Amino acid sequence: MRRWLGDEAHGGALILAAASLALLWANSPWRATYDALSTTVLGPARLGLDLSISARASDGLLAVFFLVVGVELKQEFVTGSLRDVRAAAVPVLAAVGGMVTPAVLCCLLVTSLGEAGALHGWAIPTATDIAVALAVLSVCGRGLPGALRTFLLTLAVVDDLLAIIVIAVFYSSGLHWTALVGAVACIGVFTLPVRSRRPHMWALVPMGLAAWILMHASGMHPRPQGS
Repeated sequence: MRRWLGDEAHGGALILAAASLALLWANSPWRATYDALSTTVLGPARLGLDLSISARASDGLLAVFFLVVGVELKQEFVTGSLRDVRAAAVPVLAAVGGMVTPAVLCCLLVTSLGEAGALHGWAIPTATDIAVALAVLSVCGRGLPGALRTFLLTLAVVDDLLAIIVIAVFYSSGLHWTALVGAVACIGVFTLPVRSRRPHMWALVPMGLAAWILMHASGMHPRPQGS
């Protein structure tokens, strides 16, 4: 079972199957049960962790997902095909262009239609669903060259990170700087055992949880800390 789950294609297939099931369930006659389950609140309210299941998936599990993907990208930047600055700049610039172009087209379209109020949603077309994109890549891209797979991986991750930064900068409100500074400090301390030869999980997990809780309390999206 461990070997089966460790295969990227199998993991990607599970993500695609779960996404397909969720789409069918949410658009079926039983969609009320889907809404009830996704909005079920769990966690202690005193710590501000009384979050719905959907929020825990999008803010918690995706932070872990970004951590795993970030480790893979770091290896590419240090010893892989992205160690050349020029090679790494190509997917980064592609991600920037893939965000700027839809945003500009959106602004031009709503302005030409006289819908000035819709300009507030200019960032909507800039985001990419990285989990689904990488799932498709893991299932269908096994025969692709390694350099192309790394390019697509970098493109998807950078695009999603930039989209989160846009949300944090332009759409966040009530930012708590004390919690944000604490989260940054935890992330900084987290790097110390990571750089050691034998990092211990008993030291990494508490710091990672503390960083996530503080990032959530700050009002910013906790996903970027994973990378």
